[in-house]
Amino acid sequence: MRTESRLFTGVAVFFGAEAALYGWWSREPAGTAALVLAFLMASLVAFFLRVQYRRRGLRAQDRGEGEVVDTAGPLDFFPPRSAWPITIALAAVVLALGIVFGLWLALIGFGLLTMGVCGLVFQYADRGVQRSGSPE
Repeated sequence: MRTESRLFTGVAVFFGAEAALYGWWSREPAGTAALVLAFLMASLVAFFLRVQYRRRGLRAQDRGEGEVVDTAGPLDFFPPRSAWPITIALAAVVLALGIVFGLWLALIGFGLLTMGVCGLVFQYADRGVQRSGSPE
């Protein structure tokens, strides 16, 4: 992930310089705010990739002498099925309708959306934890 972190660092530097120049030269707040947000988003991705590179080290794609066979094997855990994405989608629809029709419906949609996001995030939180009553 070293290459990707360098790429996004370059993108962040570009957007940061453009935001400074555009803000100084045009004195227009909307475009400057958009460029600052682009800089912050690229910086966030670059920071995440740099942390992952330091945590996991070089991948086979990052090494010059890496072979295709070096990347063979299981990648990670992917859940087989989940009802939470459709719950989040329906809650987002209720929230959007609540913005149109009234605060009470928006609050219900926000509550459902919070429940759906928490369910999706913590769905497999205890996947690696061995329970005392379960067989080994």
